[in-house]
Amino acid sequence: MTLKEKEKSWKEISIAAVCWKPSTEFLTGDWKTYKPVRDPAKCTRCLLCVIFCPDGAIHWKADRNDIEFDYNYCKGCGVCANECPVKAIEMKLE
Repeated sequence: MTLKEKEKSWKEISIAAVCWKPSTEFLTGDWKTYKPVRDPAKCTRCLLCVIFCPDGAIHWKADRNDIEFDYNYCKGCGVCANECPVKAIEMKLE
């Protein structure tokens, strides 16, 4: 058995236990109940959502001059929707 097979996933650790890995090493997107949905017509691309996202799940795509949500890592906290000055992001039930 390899070390990888012996390690528990975040779902297997005890309640209130501290996870020993950064969230970039495993997908955390299934934690969310709500997911951010952006209205491109309202969005001014101010990038505040990118700056304030605590999980780094929103990325600026310069080649497209647009942002992209990485739902594999988004935990659905709603910070992006709260910080959006034009309310272009709405939290919707998954």
